[in-house]
Amino acid sequence: MKITNEIYQVGGGEYSAPQDAAVYLICFNDHAALVDAGCGYGQNRILNNIRKCGISPEAIEYLLITHCHFDHTGGIKALKEILGFKTVAHELDAPFLERGDPHVTAASWYGSPMESFPVDIKVSGSRQEIPLGGREILALHTPGHSPGSMVYVTESQGNNVVFAQDVHGPLHPDLLSQREDYLHSLEILLNLQADILCEGHYGVVRGKKKVSTFIRQFMNA
Repeated sequence: MKITNEIYQVGGGEYSAPQDAAVYLICFNDHAALVDAGCGYGQNRILNNIRKCGISPEAIEYLLITHCHFDHTGGIKALKEILGFKTVAHELDAPFLERGDPHVTAASWYGSPMESFPVDIKVSGSRQEIPLGGREILALHTPGHSPGSMVYVTESQGNNVVFAQDVHGPLHPDLLSQREDYLHSLEILLNLQADILCEGHYGVVRGKKKVSTFIRQFMNA
């Protein structure tokens, strides 16, 4: 699904496999990045969808991880072996991926093992800029759903685009969720004033007012 001339949804649900969270593709000047990778069950469909966007999968330089949970990360190891991109995650979620923790990643919820893989770029602190094709993608630490949850922010065709997977939660002790951190992170999301919100399970929300309404519904849930 085309979101802007530079951003597409290439995985998640009907696009790849029912268990997958959304997978988004960003391409700036023939340099590309994926946001998350799903469970891995629909890998071939994701690769074909990338090609249908007119982009070679080999152009993918980064896999931007929003958080460590299996429906977002289970497919990363296999894709990394094929494409050789660099993985990016917050340092607080990276250990669960690097040791294949089945509980904090929620892989056990899916009855699947979590295949470990190295995190090449560990974001520390609250923010880090990632260069792509002469442009910038801003990674912001937004803990709560997981300790190292992040959102990615960029500009495309005059739109402020925010990739914020699992805005809705859930919060669960097995996931090391923290409600106070989660509510603070929702405030951060509101303050970004996104024109387009690319979410993990609710799809794409367009328009500042609609994005604000979408985020606010979870603040009192």
